[in-house]
Parts: sequence; C-alpha cells; structure tokens
Amino acid sequence: MMKTSNFIFPQATDPSRDAEYISNALDEAKLSEKLGFDAIWLAEHHFDGNCCYVDPITFAAAILASTKKIRVGLAVAQLSLHHPIALAEQMSLLDNISMGRFVVGVGKGTNYNIYEYDGYGIDSNEAQERYEEAEELMKKAWAGEDGYSHNGKYWQVNAPAFRPRPFTRPHPPFLRAASSDGGAMYMGKCGVPFLMNAQSDDVTITRLETYKTAMRDAGFDEQHVTRCMSETWVWRNVYVGENDKEASEIGTPNFTAMIKHRAATRERVAKEKGKLNKANPVYGNPDIGLVAGSSSTVAERMHKLASAGVGGVMVQFKLGPMEQDVANASIRRFAEEVMPEISNISAKS
Repeated sequence: MMKTSNFIFPQATDPSRDAEYISNALDEAKLSEKLGFDAIWLAEHHFDGNCCYVDPITFAAAILASTKKIRVGLAVAQLSLHHPIALAEQMSLLDNISMGRFVVGVGKGTNYNIYEYDGYGIDSNEAQERYEEAEELMKKAWAGEDGYSHNGKYWQVNAPAFRPRPFTRPHPPFLRAASSDGGAMYMGKCGVPFLMNAQSDDVTITRLETYKTAMRDAGFDEQHVTRCMSETWVWRNVYVGENDKEASEIGTPNFTAMIKHRAATRERVAKEKGKLNKANPVYGNPDIGLVAGSSSTVAERMHKLASAGVGGVMVQFKLGPMEQDVANASIRRFAEEVMPEISNISAKS
C-alpha cells in the first residue's frame, strides 16, 4: 500500500508574517496527524523565504513534541552546509525524543541556489565532496560507542564517544535524494531506498524501473527490491478542489507564483554576482509539476503512482501565496476522499 505524507514547505513572501507562517505550518503538521497521514516531510532552504522555518532540525523537534504517532522526515538536510557531528547529535536526539519516528533524508544541497552556499561561506564547487564526507562521518559517529576518529579533507575529528546514542540502531532510517536517472541507477546499485524530486508520472515510472533493474543487476533479490521500493518516496504538488475547474483556477496561479518567487532571489544574485545555475525546467512547468483537480482526478493520478509500486508520495499542499485555510481544505479533501481510494491498490512487480 502506498503511504501518504504532507511535505510542509511553506513559502513566506512577506517577512513581517514569518511568525504567522511558522505557526500555521505547525498547525498543519498537527492536522496531518489527525487526518491519518503516515508522515510529514520538511525542507531546508535559506535566505529567500522559500521555506519559512528555514531549519528543519529545530522545526522537526517542535512537530515531534506536538504529535504522537506520525513520522517526521527531512527532505532533505543539506549536508554540505553543516558540521556533520553537530547534525549527527541533533538527529540522534530527535530519534530519542520521538522513540524512532524520525527519518533522516540527506542531500548535498540545491544546484540552483548558489547564494545558500555563499551565505554559509562555502564554495559551491565543494558541495559534492562535503556531502560524501559528511555522510561517512555521521555514520561513523553513530557507530562510535567507544570513540571514533576521522581524518578527512574537510573535517578532522577525534572523540571519546558519541552521545546520545541513537534510539534506532544502528542509526535513524537514512534516505538520500536522487534527482536524475543516473542518481536512481546509483541508488539501485547500492540497494538503498531514495527520495525522488517532482517529475512527470511517466518519468517517475521509467526512473523506478531503472532503479529496480539496477538493483537486480547488482545481485539483490526480489525481497530486497520490494523492501527498497516500499521505502522510496516521490514528491508531488497537489491541490484538491471541489471540481476540476475550481482546482485549476486556484491551484495553477498559486503554483506559478511559488515558482516565480523561488526564482527571484536566484535571478537577483545572478545580476549582482554573475552566478546562476540553470533552473529546473520540469519543476517549473505546471503541466508536469502540479496535480490539480477534483478528488477523483487526483485519486486517478495517485492510483497510477501506487500501481507502479511507489512506496510513498510526498504531497506539498500549501503552494506559494495560498492562504492556509485554502490549503487546509485541500488537505482534508485529500485525506477524506483521495486516501481511501488508493489505500488498497496493489503494486505491479
């Protein structure tokens, strides 16, 4: 059965409303648990208002303390921007606070917002190397009950022990982000589940087939392939309306405004500093990046993903400037009308 989750990724275009947006996001998390979602996912972005709570570690602690059952995951922590030992300690603490409800999702950081690296004083060209070394060091720390050491390019560490020890052994559930066919193939070769960014349904299904084939070619048995698929999540932006027309009239302009705001700081920095990476052409296309429709229309799209064997869908409901009550109505329709329609769909092998 495909799991459902709320990807809480609220945009704050007006800095004077930051406290309001953050409070609304926490209430949205509580509503998600009440309505029966399996998980909540949190993003990490800095300086531009594209993610109002900025720090998903701190915000995850607030959500975990305010809920009882729902899992909370990171989609994703930008490892390249942080000291890996501090992150490992914070994540282990969350694992203990939640008694195993916390999921670690990691990535090197976005290729599109160079100013995030600049703001942390980090050369963006170092991002991949920092990401790989940080992941290695975090796992070494989690296993370091009697002490651990590390002598790498970016970090040199010699510690007597790691505390607090993870509640989940050997460490909290660990997922990596993959945003290309090559990334999915690599995850398959490693035999690990992953988080997929927003894509068309056809690309998603093709990429999952690539992933499964890579696992089988690497020698993993069908039981392992099935387990990894059940723990792999894909992202969708969704607005569930009373009917298709209303959903399009509300969902599309809010989605488009969200994309324009996400590009604004990038474009300003490009003019000021001459630094700009290409925007993601898939994500910015409402015909691909947005699922807007009545509950039956959205259920049909979710049915397609579930039938393909997707383990879970990460649904972003609050799109750009959309007011919270409008987003909440969409969340309720999804939970009450869409989730029952996809609860018993069997995946194809």
